[in-house]
Amino acid sequence: MTQRPGTSESRTRRILELAGPFVALVLVCGLFAVLEPERFLSAYNFKTVATQTVIVGLGAIGMTFVIVSGGIDLSIGSVIALASVVTALRLRSGAGPVAAAAVGIVTGTLAGAFNGLAITRLRVVPFIVTLGTMGIARGLAKYLSDEQKVDAAARGLSLIMAKTPEPPWLLVAPGVWAMLVLAALAAFVLKQTVFGVHTFAIGSNEATARLCGIRVERTKVLVYALGGTFAGLAGVLQYCRLTVGDPTTALGKELDIIAAVVIGGGSLAGGSGGILGSMLGAFLMSFLANGCTLTGVPNYVQEIIVGAIIVAAVAIDEWRRRHGH
Repeated sequence: MTQRPGTSESRTRRILELAGPFVALVLVCGLFAVLEPERFLSAYNFKTVATQTVIVGLGAIGMTFVIVSGGIDLSIGSVIALASVVTALRLRSGAGPVAAAAVGIVTGTLAGAFNGLAITRLRVVPFIVTLGTMGIARGLAKYLSDEQKVDAAARGLSLIMAKTPEPPWLLVAPGVWAMLVLAALAAFVLKQTVFGVHTFAIGSNEATARLCGIRVERTKVLVYALGGTFAGLAGVLQYCRLTVGDPTTALGKELDIIAAVVIGGGSLAGGSGGILGSMLGAFLMSFLANGCTLTGVPNYVQEIIVGAIIVAAVAIDEWRRRHGH
């Protein structure tokens, strides 16, 4: 197994891992600050980037647990879309904002739990299971919405993702603060609780984890259910941002989320990663997309850049593992 989180060696290694995404974030911001100083460095633009980071950031929190455990979840983008549609449908049927949001979050949790159960009970690799769930969730979202956007009165939910928040002293949207608070709680759970230690142990060496008495199947189901919960919450906030339930939203968002985790030091081989690194990765992805938009870089170039970043991050992680760093 890898070093248990909390040891001096693991802390030193983690600091070195975080240095990479932090430097990359500074370089990206510095580049666009030079290319488009007036618009990029404006307070409004930073508020915009912070708001845009919420969806990827929340998804990355849940994905960090999944990747640390040695798994992967390709369905997260589709689950976000499904949760946004369900939330909008509940609002349109007359449910209150809290009840509608709760249903959206539960939808994500159930989708995650389904992934976990399928992986552990059917003994199918996570890539295949979540690839299938990606299609199922997207199809359900289109079926429930009749393949069109679901308009529904936000009933105050839109304020959660307002770029100009009320009250003004919040500075950024309440959804941004919610993401940061949840990130702090998730970091504590991952690093300081038995559940977190078991998650790292399973990702490091599943066979050894079994020999140590860890209930691997139960932990995996909980990990995927947790990932689904964050996807459901991201779907609710996506509705709050768009004020419509869109079955086509978050298309390809799973790549941004996985990229954020990998950039932040998460290893696709499992046993490595952290919430702070994933958040740095999420902000890096948002600043990159925002800067490209401001400077007129086409979407297809952005997609090429994201793909190259994923390959580079995985290659660096593979080199690090081979050389024992």
